[in-house]
Amino acid sequence: MNDTAAIILAGGKGKRMDVLCHMRPKPALPFAGRFRVIDFSLSNCIHSRINNVAVLTDYQRSYMADYIRQWHRFNANSANCRVLEPRASSYLGTADAVYQNLDYLNKHNADTVLVLAGDHVYKLDYRKMLAFHQKTDADVTVGVIPVSIEETHRFGTVTLDASGRITDFLEKSPVSRSNLASMGIYVFNRKVLAERLIEDASDQTSRHDFGYSLLPEMVKRDRVFAYQFEGYWQDIGTVEAYYEANMELTKEQPCFSLNSATPVMTQEQSFSPSCISKQAKIINSLISPGCVVRGRVENSVLSPQVWVDEQAVVRNSVIMGNTFIGRHSVIDRCVLDEEVKIGEYCYLGFGSSLIPGDWDITVLGKGVNVPPHTAIGRNCKIMPHVEASDFVGNVVTSGAVLAKRSLTSFQTKRVAVGES
Repeated sequence: MNDTAAIILAGGKGKRMDVLCHMRPKPALPFAGRFRVIDFSLSNCIHSRINNVAVLTDYQRSYMADYIRQWHRFNANSANCRVLEPRASSYLGTADAVYQNLDYLNKHNADTVLVLAGDHVYKLDYRKMLAFHQKTDADVTVGVIPVSIEETHRFGTVTLDASGRITDFLEKSPVSRSNLASMGIYVFNRKVLAERLIEDASDQTSRHDFGYSLLPEMVKRDRVFAYQFEGYWQDIGTVEAYYEANMELTKEQPCFSLNSATPVMTQEQSFSPSCISKQAKIINSLISPGCVVRGRVENSVLSPQVWVDEQAVVRNSVIMGNTFIGRHSVIDRCVLDEEVKIGEYCYLGFGSSLIPGDWDITVLGKGVNVPPHTAIGRNCKIMPHVEASDFVGNVVTSGAVLAKRSLTSFQTKRVAVGES
Protein backbone atom coordinates (compact mmCIF):
# COMPACT_ATOMS: atom_id res chain seq x y z
CA MET A 1 0.00 0.00 0.00
CA ASN A 2 1.89 3.02 -1.31
CA ASP A 3 -0.36 5.53 0.49
CA THR A 4 0.61 4.14 3.93
CA ALA A 5 3.94 4.43 5.72
CA ALA A 6 4.71 2.23 8.71
CA ILE A 7 6.88 3.18 11.66
CA ILE A 8 7.97 0.48 14.10
CA LEU A 9 9.13 1.72 17.50
CA ALA A 10 12.05 -0.53 18.41
CA GLY A 11 14.11 1.56 20.77
CA GLY A 12 12.70 0.59 24.15
CA LYS A 13 15.12 -0.30 26.92
CA GLY A 14 12.85 -2.97 28.36
CA LYS A 15 13.50 -2.23 32.04
CA ARG A 16 10.84 -4.69 33.17
CA MET A 17 12.62 -7.45 31.22
CA ASP A 18 15.48 -7.22 33.71
CA VAL A 19 18.50 -9.38 32.86
CA LEU A 20 17.12 -10.41 29.45
CA CYS A 21 17.47 -6.86 28.13
CA HIS A 22 20.70 -6.02 29.92
CA MET A 23 22.61 -6.15 26.62
CA ARG A 24 19.90 -6.07 23.94
CA PRO A 25 16.76 -4.07 23.06
CA LYS A 26 13.47 -5.81 23.83
CA PRO A 27 12.35 -6.22 20.18
CA ALA A 28 15.51 -8.25 19.50
CA LEU A 29 14.66 -10.93 22.08
CA PRO A 30 14.62 -14.47 20.66
CA PHE A 31 11.12 -15.87 20.54
CA ALA A 32 9.61 -19.25 19.67
CA GLY A 33 13.06 -20.66 19.06
CA ARG A 34 14.32 -19.24 15.80
CA PHE A 35 12.50 -15.90 15.63
CA ARG A 36 12.94 -12.46 17.18
CA VAL A 37 10.04 -10.53 18.69
CA ILE A 38 10.23 -7.75 16.09
CA ASP A 39 9.79 -10.32 13.29
CA PHE A 40 6.05 -10.28 13.96
CA SER A 41 5.53 -6.55 13.31
CA LEU A 42 7.81 -6.68 10.28
CA SER A 43 6.05 -9.72 8.85
CA ASN A 44 2.61 -8.19 9.41
CA CYS A 45 3.70 -5.18 7.35
CA ILE A 46 4.94 -7.38 4.51
CA HIS A 47 1.82 -9.54 4.42
CA SER A 48 -0.30 -6.36 4.49
CA ARG A 49 1.53 -5.09 1.38
CA ILE A 50 2.94 -2.06 3.19
CA ASN A 51 6.12 -1.25 1.30
CA ASN A 52 7.51 1.72 3.23
CA VAL A 53 8.67 0.62 6.68
CA ALA A 54 10.92 2.54 9.05
CA VAL A 55 12.33 1.03 12.23
CA LEU A 56 13.18 3.58 14.93
CA THR A 57 16.06 2.44 17.12
CA ASP A 58 17.48 3.92 20.32
CA TYR A 59 18.65 1.69 23.20
CA GLN A 60 21.44 -0.64 22.01
CA ARG A 61 20.76 0.84 18.57
CA SER A 62 23.69 -0.81 16.79
CA TYR A 63 22.43 -4.25 17.91
CA MET A 64 18.96 -3.52 16.57
CA ALA A 65 20.20 -1.87 13.39
CA ASP A 66 22.46 -4.81 12.55
CA TYR A 67 19.58 -7.23 12.94
CA ILE A 68 17.21 -5.14 10.79
CA ARG A 69 19.77 -4.86 8.01
CA GLN A 70 20.34 -8.60 8.02
CA TRP A 71 16.59 -9.23 8.15
CA HIS A 72 16.08 -6.96 5.15
CA ARG A 73 18.89 -8.70 3.28
CA PHE A 74 17.13 -12.04 3.68
CA ASN A 75 13.77 -10.51 2.75
CA ALA A 76 15.01 -7.95 0.22
CA ASN A 77 12.10 -8.34 -2.20
CA SER A 78 9.45 -7.69 0.42
CA ALA A 79 9.66 -4.01 1.40
CA ASN A 80 11.72 -0.85 1.60
CA CYS A 81 12.92 -1.09 5.21
CA ARG A 82 14.82 1.84 6.74
CA VAL A 83 16.59 2.14 10.09
CA LEU A 84 16.31 5.58 11.73
CA GLU A 85 18.19 6.77 14.83
CA PRO A 86 17.67 9.76 17.15
CA ARG A 87 19.08 13.05 15.97
CA ALA A 88 20.23 13.82 19.50
CA SER A 89 21.38 11.44 22.23
CA SER A 90 18.05 9.69 22.76
CA TYR A 91 14.30 9.96 22.16
CA LEU A 92 12.30 11.63 24.93
CA GLY A 93 9.34 9.31 24.37
CA THR A 94 7.41 7.46 21.69
CA ALA A 95 5.79 10.63 20.32
CA ASP A 96 9.14 12.41 20.25
CA ALA A 97 10.60 9.48 18.32
CA VAL A 98 8.10 9.98 15.50
CA TYR A 99 8.38 13.77 15.75
CA GLN A 100 12.14 13.59 15.15
CA ASN A 101 11.44 11.62 11.96
CA LEU A 102 8.66 13.76 10.47
CA ASP A 103 10.94 14.55 7.53
CA TYR A 104 10.88 10.84 6.64
CA LEU A 105 7.06 10.83 6.66
CA ASN A 106 6.80 14.08 4.70
CA LYS A 107 9.25 12.77 2.12
CA HIS A 108 7.06 9.74 1.41
CA ASN A 109 3.93 11.92 1.46
CA ALA A 110 1.74 9.02 2.58
CA ASP A 111 -1.90 9.70 3.40
CA THR A 112 -1.84 7.51 6.50
CA VAL A 113 0.82 6.53 9.02
CA LEU A 114 0.80 3.18 10.81
CA VAL A 115 2.65 3.36 14.14
CA LEU A 116 3.56 0.01 15.68
CA ALA A 117 5.38 -1.33 18.71
CA GLY A 118 8.25 -3.68 17.98
CA ASP A 119 7.76 -5.85 21.07
CA HIS A 120 4.34 -7.44 20.50
CA VAL A 121 3.51 -10.95 19.29
CA TYR A 122 0.47 -11.23 17.02
CA LYS A 123 -0.66 -11.62 13.42
CA LEU A 124 -2.82 -8.92 11.87
CA ASP A 125 -3.63 -7.86 8.32
CA TYR A 126 -3.31 -4.11 8.75
CA ARG A 127 -5.37 -3.55 5.59
CA LYS A 128 -8.52 -4.41 7.56
CA MET A 129 -7.66 -1.79 10.16
CA LEU A 130 -6.83 0.77 7.47
CA ALA A 131 -10.19 0.12 5.79
CA PHE A 132 -11.95 0.64 9.15
CA HIS A 133 -9.99 3.88 9.63
CA GLN A 134 -11.15 5.16 6.25
CA LYS A 135 -14.76 4.04 6.76
CA THR A 136 -15.11 5.88 10.08
CA ASP A 137 -13.33 8.99 8.73
CA ALA A 138 -11.11 8.89 11.82
CA ASP A 139 -8.14 11.14 12.53
CA VAL A 140 -6.58 8.27 14.45
CA THR A 141 -7.62 4.66 14.95
CA VAL A 142 -6.36 2.69 17.96
CA GLY A 143 -6.16 -1.10 17.91
CA VAL A 144 -7.74 -2.48 21.11
CA ILE A 145 -8.25 -5.88 22.66
CA PRO A 146 -10.00 -7.03 25.86
CA VAL A 147 -7.74 -8.09 28.74
CA SER A 148 -8.45 -9.30 32.25
CA ILE A 149 -9.22 -6.55 34.73
CA GLU A 150 -6.16 -7.62 36.75
CA GLU A 151 -3.92 -6.76 33.79
CA THR A 152 -5.31 -3.35 32.90
CA HIS A 153 -2.63 -1.53 34.90
CA ARG A 154 -0.06 -2.71 32.34
CA PHE A 155 -1.78 -1.00 29.39
CA GLY A 156 -3.47 2.08 28.13
CA THR A 157 -7.24 1.49 28.38
CA VAL A 158 -10.06 3.10 26.42
CA THR A 159 -13.74 3.86 26.95
CA LEU A 160 -16.04 3.87 23.88
CA ASP A 161 -19.38 5.34 22.95
CA ALA A 162 -22.03 3.42 20.99
CA SER A 163 -20.39 4.28 17.64
CA GLY A 164 -16.97 2.94 18.68
CA ARG A 165 -15.48 6.39 19.16
CA ILE A 166 -13.00 6.65 22.04
CA THR A 167 -14.22 9.01 24.75
CA ASP A 168 -11.44 8.37 27.27
CA PHE A 169 -7.83 7.13 27.04
CA LEU A 170 -6.06 6.30 30.30
CA GLU A 171 -2.44 5.08 30.26
CA LYS A 172 -1.28 2.45 32.77
CA SER A 173 -3.60 3.51 35.55
CA PRO A 174 -3.97 1.41 38.74
CA VAL A 175 -7.74 1.98 38.45
CA SER A 176 -9.31 1.57 35.02
CA ARG A 177 -12.83 2.24 33.79
CA SER A 178 -12.53 -0.36 31.04
CA ASN A 179 -10.84 -3.64 30.17
CA LEU A 180 -10.27 -2.64 26.53
CA ALA A 181 -6.51 -2.28 26.23
CA SER A 182 -4.61 -0.35 23.60
CA MET A 183 -2.48 -2.71 21.50
CA GLY A 184 0.06 0.00 20.69
CA ILE A 185 -1.13 -0.06 17.06
CA TYR A 186 -2.21 3.33 15.70
CA VAL A 187 -3.37 4.54 12.28
CA PHE A 188 -3.03 8.31 11.87
CA ASN A 189 -3.92 10.74 9.16
CA ARG A 190 -0.45 12.05 8.39
CA LYS A 191 -1.30 15.76 8.38
CA VAL A 192 -3.17 15.57 11.69
CA LEU A 193 -0.35 13.53 13.22
CA ALA A 194 2.25 16.08 12.12
CA GLU A 195 0.24 18.96 13.60
CA ARG A 196 -0.25 17.23 16.94
CA LEU A 197 3.40 16.16 17.17
CA ILE A 198 4.61 19.70 16.52
CA GLU A 199 2.28 21.01 19.23
CA ASP A 200 3.41 18.30 21.65
CA ALA A 201 7.10 19.04 20.99
CA SER A 202 6.61 22.68 22.04
CA ASP A 203 4.85 21.68 25.29
CA GLN A 204 7.51 21.55 28.00
CA THR A 205 5.12 19.83 30.43
CA SER A 206 4.46 16.91 28.08
CA ARG A 207 5.96 13.44 28.47
CA HIS A 208 6.14 13.28 24.65
CA ASP A 209 4.55 9.84 24.68
CA PHE A 210 1.61 8.55 22.64
CA GLY A 211 -0.14 6.91 25.57
CA TYR A 212 0.49 9.50 28.24
CA SER A 213 0.34 12.69 26.18
CA LEU A 214 -0.68 12.64 22.53
CA LEU A 215 -3.67 10.28 22.46
CA PRO A 216 -5.45 11.65 25.58
CA GLU A 217 -5.23 15.12 24.00
CA MET A 218 -6.45 13.90 20.62
CA VAL A 219 -9.45 12.20 22.24
CA LYS A 220 -10.55 15.65 23.41
CA ARG A 221 -10.05 17.34 20.01
CA ASP A 222 -10.10 14.82 17.17
CA ARG A 223 -12.01 11.86 15.82
CA VAL A 224 -10.42 8.90 17.61
CA PHE A 225 -11.90 5.44 17.02
CA ALA A 226 -11.16 1.94 18.31
CA TYR A 227 -10.53 -1.04 16.04
CA GLN A 228 -11.38 -4.14 18.08
CA PHE A 229 -9.06 -7.07 17.36
CA GLU A 230 -10.30 -10.60 18.05
CA GLY A 231 -7.14 -12.66 17.53
CA TYR A 232 -4.15 -13.55 19.70
CA TRP A 233 -1.98 -10.66 20.88
CA GLN A 234 0.67 -10.49 23.57
CA ASP A 235 2.70 -7.54 24.79
CA ILE A 236 6.17 -8.87 25.62
CA GLY A 237 6.60 -6.25 28.30
CA THR A 238 7.63 -8.38 31.26
CA VAL A 239 9.59 -11.57 31.83
CA GLU A 240 6.35 -13.23 32.90
CA ALA A 241 4.59 -12.27 29.65
CA TYR A 242 7.60 -13.37 27.60
CA TYR A 243 7.71 -16.74 29.34
CA GLU A 244 3.96 -17.33 29.08
CA ALA A 245 3.87 -16.41 25.38
CA ASN A 246 6.60 -18.97 24.66
CA MET A 247 4.87 -21.61 26.80
CA GLU A 248 1.61 -21.04 24.90
CA LEU A 249 3.32 -22.42 21.79
CA THR A 250 4.08 -25.75 23.48
CA LYS A 251 0.43 -26.59 24.14
CA GLU A 252 -1.27 -29.28 22.07
CA GLN A 253 -3.76 -26.68 20.83
CA PRO A 254 -2.10 -23.27 21.23
CA CYS A 255 -4.09 -20.05 20.88
CA PHE A 256 -1.47 -18.83 18.45
CA SER A 257 0.11 -20.79 15.61
CA LEU A 258 3.33 -20.07 13.74
CA ASN A 259 2.18 -22.28 10.87
CA SER A 260 -0.23 -20.52 8.53
CA ALA A 261 -0.58 -19.00 5.08
CA THR A 262 1.16 -15.89 6.43
CA PRO A 263 4.43 -17.21 7.89
CA VAL A 264 6.55 -15.19 10.26
CA MET A 265 9.57 -13.93 8.32
CA THR A 266 12.93 -13.83 10.04
CA GLN A 267 16.66 -13.61 9.46
CA GLU A 268 17.28 -17.08 8.13
CA GLN A 269 20.50 -18.73 9.27
CA SER A 270 21.99 -21.92 7.93
CA PHE A 271 22.07 -24.54 10.68
CA SER A 272 22.33 -28.25 10.36
CA PRO A 273 19.12 -30.17 11.16
CA SER A 274 18.50 -30.90 14.82
CA CYS A 275 20.04 -34.13 16.07
CA ILE A 276 17.82 -36.21 18.35
CA SER A 277 19.49 -39.32 19.77
CA LYS A 278 17.70 -42.65 20.24
CA GLN A 279 17.61 -42.28 24.03
CA ALA A 280 16.22 -38.72 23.88
CA LYS A 281 12.57 -37.97 24.63
CA ILE A 282 10.75 -34.83 23.48
CA ILE A 283 7.24 -33.93 24.66
CA ASN A 284 5.24 -30.87 23.54
CA SER A 285 8.30 -28.80 22.70
CA LEU A 286 9.71 -26.59 19.94
CA ILE A 287 13.17 -27.76 18.86
CA SER A 288 15.05 -25.41 16.51
CA PRO A 289 17.58 -26.35 13.84
CA GLY A 290 21.10 -27.05 15.03
CA CYS A 291 20.02 -28.47 18.40
CA VAL A 292 21.46 -31.67 19.84
CA VAL A 293 19.15 -33.48 22.27
CA ARG A 294 20.37 -36.56 24.13
CA GLY A 295 18.23 -36.10 27.24
CA ARG A 296 14.59 -35.24 27.94
CA VAL A 297 12.78 -32.04 26.87
CA GLU A 298 9.22 -31.37 28.06
CA ASN A 299 6.99 -28.36 27.37
CA SER A 300 9.96 -26.22 26.40
CA VAL A 301 11.28 -24.01 23.62
CA LEU A 302 14.85 -24.48 22.37
CA SER A 303 16.51 -21.90 20.12
CA PRO A 304 19.13 -22.93 17.54
CA GLN A 305 22.29 -24.71 18.68
CA VAL A 306 21.16 -25.78 22.14
CA TRP A 307 22.84 -28.93 23.46
CA VAL A 308 21.00 -31.09 25.99
CA ASP A 309 23.39 -33.81 27.12
CA GLU A 310 22.67 -37.37 28.25
CA GLN A 311 20.29 -37.81 31.20
CA ALA A 312 19.68 -34.05 31.34
CA VAL A 313 16.09 -32.85 31.77
CA VAL A 314 14.63 -29.58 30.49
CA ARG A 315 11.01 -28.90 31.42
CA ASN A 316 8.73 -25.86 31.22
CA SER A 317 11.64 -23.70 30.13
CA VAL A 318 12.83 -21.30 27.42
CA ILE A 319 16.40 -21.95 26.32
CA MET A 320 18.05 -19.44 23.97
CA GLY A 321 20.74 -20.18 21.41
CA ASN A 322 24.24 -21.58 21.84
CA THR A 323 23.50 -22.92 25.30
CA PHE A 324 24.94 -26.14 26.74
CA ILE A 325 23.23 -28.22 29.44
CA GLY A 326 25.46 -30.89 30.97
CA ARG A 327 24.78 -34.50 31.88
CA HIS A 328 22.28 -35.29 34.64
CA SER A 329 21.33 -31.61 35.06
CA VAL A 330 17.72 -30.52 35.55
CA ILE A 331 16.33 -27.21 34.21
CA ASP A 332 12.82 -26.55 35.51
CA ARG A 333 10.74 -23.37 34.92
CA CYS A 334 13.72 -21.35 33.74
CA VAL A 335 14.61 -18.84 31.06
CA LEU A 336 18.24 -19.23 29.97
CA ASP A 337 19.68 -16.50 27.78
CA GLU A 338 22.16 -17.13 24.97
CA GLU A 339 25.58 -18.74 25.49
CA VAL A 340 24.79 -20.10 28.95
CA LYS A 341 26.79 -23.12 30.07
CA ILE A 342 25.36 -25.49 32.67
CA GLY A 343 27.74 -28.08 34.11
CA GLU A 344 26.82 -31.66 34.96
CA TYR A 345 24.66 -32.58 37.98
CA CYS A 346 23.17 -29.08 38.31
CA TYR A 347 19.60 -28.31 39.36
CA LEU A 348 18.10 -24.99 38.26
CA GLY A 349 14.62 -24.09 39.49
CA PHE A 350 14.28 -26.59 42.31
CA GLY A 351 11.84 -26.23 45.20
CA SER A 352 9.22 -23.50 45.35
CA SER A 353 9.35 -19.73 45.69
CA LEU A 354 9.82 -18.37 49.21
CA ILE A 355 7.95 -15.22 48.24
CA PRO A 356 4.15 -15.74 48.26
CA GLY A 357 2.40 -14.80 45.03
CA ASP A 358 5.58 -14.65 42.97
CA TRP A 359 5.71 -16.32 39.61
CA ASP A 360 8.75 -18.50 40.52
CA ILE A 361 10.68 -18.43 37.22
CA THR A 362 14.48 -18.51 37.39
CA VAL A 363 16.32 -16.37 34.82
CA LEU A 364 19.99 -16.58 33.81
CA GLY A 365 21.51 -13.76 31.76
CA LYS A 366 23.63 -14.09 28.68
CA GLY A 367 26.92 -15.94 29.08
CA VAL A 368 26.38 -17.19 32.64
CA ASN A 369 28.55 -20.21 33.44
CA VAL A 370 27.18 -22.55 36.13
CA PRO A 371 29.79 -25.05 37.35
CA PRO A 372 29.00 -28.72 38.09
CA HIS A 373 27.08 -29.71 41.24
CA THR A 374 25.38 -26.33 41.63
CA ALA A 375 21.77 -25.88 42.70
CA ILE A 376 19.80 -22.69 42.04
CA GLY A 377 16.27 -22.34 43.44
CA ARG A 378 13.08 -20.85 42.09
CA ASN A 379 12.50 -17.15 41.48
CA CYS A 380 16.18 -16.25 40.97
CA LYS A 381 17.83 -13.76 38.63
CA ILE A 382 21.48 -14.25 37.77
CA MET A 383 23.35 -11.45 36.01
CA PRO A 384 26.00 -12.41 33.48
CA HIS A 385 28.62 -9.78 34.27
CA VAL A 386 29.83 -7.84 37.31
CA GLU A 387 32.84 -5.65 37.92
CA ALA A 388 36.11 -7.52 38.35
CA SER A 389 36.69 -5.77 41.67
CA ASP A 390 33.52 -7.35 43.02
CA PHE A 391 33.87 -10.82 41.59
CA VAL A 392 36.46 -12.65 39.59
CA GLY A 393 34.72 -14.36 36.67
CA ASN A 394 31.04 -14.72 35.98
CA VAL A 395 30.16 -18.13 37.37
CA VAL A 396 27.84 -19.19 40.15
CA THR A 397 30.09 -20.90 42.68
CA SER A 398 29.40 -22.95 45.77
CA GLY A 399 28.75 -20.55 48.62
CA ALA A 400 28.37 -17.37 46.54
CA VAL A 401 26.07 -15.93 43.90
CA LEU A 402 28.07 -13.65 41.63
CA ALA A 403 28.94 -11.26 44.48
CA LYS A 404 27.35 -9.16 47.17
CA ARG A 405 27.14 -6.33 44.66
CA SER A 406 25.09 -8.41 42.24
CA LEU A 407 22.72 -9.48 44.99
CA THR A 408 21.92 -5.88 45.87
CA SER A 409 22.33 -3.90 42.67
CA PHE A 410 20.69 -6.46 40.45
CA GLN A 411 18.00 -7.61 42.92
CA THR A 412 18.69 -11.32 42.82
CA LYS A 413 15.87 -12.64 45.04
CA ARG A 414 16.89 -16.09 46.23
CA VAL A 415 19.52 -18.61 45.31
CA ALA A 416 20.32 -21.84 47.08
CA VAL A 417 23.79 -23.15 46.33
CA GLY A 418 25.32 -26.46 47.31
CA GLU A 419 25.95 -30.02 46.31
CA SER A 420 23.27 -31.60 44.15
